[in-house]
Amino acid sequence: MEYLDFLQTHIGEWQALVVTALHVAIILGLTWLALRLSRKALARLRLHMQQDLSDRERIKRLDTLERVFRYVATVIITLVGAMLVLSEVGISIAPILATAGVLGIAIGFGAQSLVKDYFNGFFLLLENQVRQGDVVEVSGKGGLVEEMTLRYIRLRDYEGSVHYIPNGTIDTVTNRSRGFAYAVIDVSVAYREDIDGVYAVMRDVAAELRTDPEIADEIEDDLEIAGVDNWADSAVVIRCRFKVKPLEQWGVRRAFLHRLKKAFDAAGIEIPYPHLTVYAGQDKEGHAAPLPLVLQRRAA
Repeated sequence: MEYLDFLQTHIGEWQALVVTALHVAIILGLTWLALRLSRKALARLRLHMQQDLSDRERIKRLDTLERVFRYVATVIITLVGAMLVLSEVGISIAPILATAGVLGIAIGFGAQSLVKDYFNGFFLLLENQVRQGDVVEVSGKGGLVEEMTLRYIRLRDYEGSVHYIPNGTIDTVTNRSRGFAYAVIDVSVAYREDIDGVYAVMRDVAAELRTDPEIADEIEDDLEIAGVDNWADSAVVIRCRFKVKPLEQWGVRRAFLHRLKKAFDAAGIEIPYPHLTVYAGQDKEGHAAPLPLVLQRRAA
């Protein structure tokens, strides 16, 4: 009888252990399934909301929101699954939750910067200030937004360096890829050049640029010449700009300057450089002539 009682007791323990292991396996399986379903659901929701494939602004915003919501869903589902597993193996989660609450308050006081990062990240997303794929300048760093979470923004600059910027340190965002951009160009010519003639050459080059099939689609409007912007030491500075699609301002600027240099050379328009005239000394009337070229070179 004692042997049978011992055997029945151990069989009952083994049965309870097998049932517990089975429950844990089911919980882990459901957790994995919930993670997969949440990711697929978010991806399908993004595709459903992404109706216009030509709207790049909307696509970037939806991609950013999908990554953030996927991260939040992963954390929540994992925490729920872990608590169910602990409860199934006989560990009470009530003391854990109470301890977590106390620790949360303590950590909240000690990690205010971390809490600030999450709050700032939430409002950056809510107000649509930054999205993945934008070119921005934040906290003195500029570059392409490769990743944005509730805690930080990851930028890659033109040299390939990667910058991680906590959201709590961001107070100003300069977004260079929202809606449209301007390719602002300063053109320097010699004082002796006819400004109206220079304007005509610039407009001709701009019209030629707009017929180039490789770059015409990136320009949204004709060249806008603001006029003479500055009298520099050795040049007259003329400012102009193109209205272009986001992130195309640098390519359009380089293409325009490349063609404008050739056009100036063909038209004989001087692109100046600093000049220096040396005088040997003057009387009060200022009649002294400049030194001959040979003497100027020796003086230099």
